[in-house]
Amino acid sequence: MAIVSWLTILNREVVVCTLCPRLVAYREQVAREKRRAYREWDYWGKPVPGFGDPEARVLIMGLAPGAHGSNRTGRPFTGDASGNFMYPVLYETGFANQPAATDRNDGLKLNDLYITAAVRCAPPDNKPSPQELANCSHFLDRELAGLKRVRVVVALGKIGFDAYLNYLRRHLTHPNGAKNTPLEPALSERSESKGWGTQFSKRDYVFKHGASYRLPDGRVLLASYHPSNQNTQTGKLTRKLFVEIFKRAAKLADR
Repeated sequence: MAIVSWLTILNREVVVCTLCPRLVAYREQVAREKRRAYREWDYWGKPVPGFGDPEARVLIMGLAPGAHGSNRTGRPFTGDASGNFMYPVLYETGFANQPAATDRNDGLKLNDLYITAAVRCAPPDNKPSPQELANCSHFLDRELAGLKRVRVVVALGKIGFDAYLNYLRRHLTHPNGAKNTPLEPALSERSESKGWGTQFSKRDYVFKHGASYRLPDGRVLLASYHPSNQNTQTGKLTRKLFVEIFKRAAKLADR
């Protein structure tokens, strides 16, 4: 099956999912009530599929759609403050063809980059439950299985970071027992030749901005603070720090 075909099928299934009653009720309520600034918008109000280059070597793992961003526009990080902060950085670092993301028909294209999320529906207070994360994981599993060229995963925030580690824990089948190795500050090629055991512990991977790890599946997990309003307006995440993350992701993908 062609790569575009599997992704089209997957995204169609994502969009019609109703597995989590709390999320269904919330996303539809937001779409009905709307925010005053977007009264004229026809809100998307459904699960939001991934977006980007199916041949990407870099993957962004986000948290979930924003209530009045992706839940309104139907595309990840589109139409909200997080996207307004992120897409200019992606444009500057060569991953996007333009710095603005306003709606699904704005001409935005991603190069060598794919964006997905731990949860596909907007959750109340941006806090999905453990069960909702688990319910959505089968979509992530199929997505990651199809995106065969991904070499670097940029996790935006702790939930995205943990979502990828949980994916690994579900799928590790290596027979040997090598220790997971942090990549601080340089990438260790020695880990590629080692076996990786099924005794996989998330405790071996500590989330902090800029941390990177060679993973048992051969990919690199690169951690970043989420580009939320709280993080960017307080200076916890600056544009300079975010640009450095994606420059580093590009270099790691080239290796």
